[in-house]
Amino acid sequence: MRGPRRWKRQLCRGAFWGKGGKAVVAETYEIEHLTGFAIQTIRDAGKEALSYYGKGNPDVRFDEGLVTEAELHLSNFFQVRLGARFPEHRIFNNNQEDKGYSHDGERYLWVFDALDGVANFQGGIPVWGISLALLENFWPIFGAFYMPVTGDLFHARAGQKAYWGDHEIHALSQSEVNDESVLLTYSRFHNHYRTSFPGKIRSLGSTAAHLCYVAGGQAEAAVIIHETFQDLAAARIIVEAAGAKIFRMNGDGFFLNEYLDGSKIDEHLMVATPGNWNLVRDSLQPVA
Repeated sequence: MRGPRRWKRQLCRGAFWGKGGKAVVAETYEIEHLTGFAIQTIRDAGKEALSYYGKGNPDVRFDEGLVTEAELHLSNFFQVRLGARFPEHRIFNNNQEDKGYSHDGERYLWVFDALDGVANFQGGIPVWGISLALLENFWPIFGAFYMPVTGDLFHARAGQKAYWGDHEIHALSQSEVNDESVLLTYSRFHNHYRTSFPGKIRSLGSTAAHLCYVAGGQAEAAVIIHETFQDLAAARIIVEAAGAKIFRMNGDGFFLNEYLDGSKIDEHLMVATPGNWNLVRDSLQPVA
């Protein structure tokens, strides 16, 4: 006999049929409703964000005031939208309390990251976006990342297929890296690694975009650092649905839920398929 928690999780992921199909049909309808809400909301938040895009003060290198104003506006927009539709649902904060397993509406936790790629956003560079993830009793259900300038929407249900718009995507898994391969990194990567990677090394300025490009097969791998649970919650779901994983640099698996307290993830991580992790990691030599 499966315990109620296991049973509930499997229902959310559409793995089992209840008596007469009723339980799964009801649950599937609910998830369809929630993911539809998520996609529409993240698109609408993108429209709100565009009113601030590229309007940083040209006299300063980074307009923190503009970014703060935009993030506060978008966070409030999401809170109001969620409260109007699902007032019993919760929104993630950096001191998230695990209240234990619940069947009530509060079992749903939304993780909203207003802006990923803030330097690009304030400077008028189009590689930035908005992330939204849905968890049920801290179990990942759905993730989406939307780039308002380009219109790119990456999304996935946990354990199912990943999509770029309506197109199914898969991370690359191959037997070699070459001069056409792509490694996405953070801006200070050159201070930490010497590399014999034979392909192109790029920093596009948005970690969530980097992860989605790995999921979509546009890059073999991404190296990331200084992220949080909120930064990675949605992209993690997309990456895993596409067949890749987040690895520690020694090859061990990485468990994002260990950072539910909002603390910074200070270690370096690599996002890739298991085969590509090996190939790319072998090309990196840490600077002593």
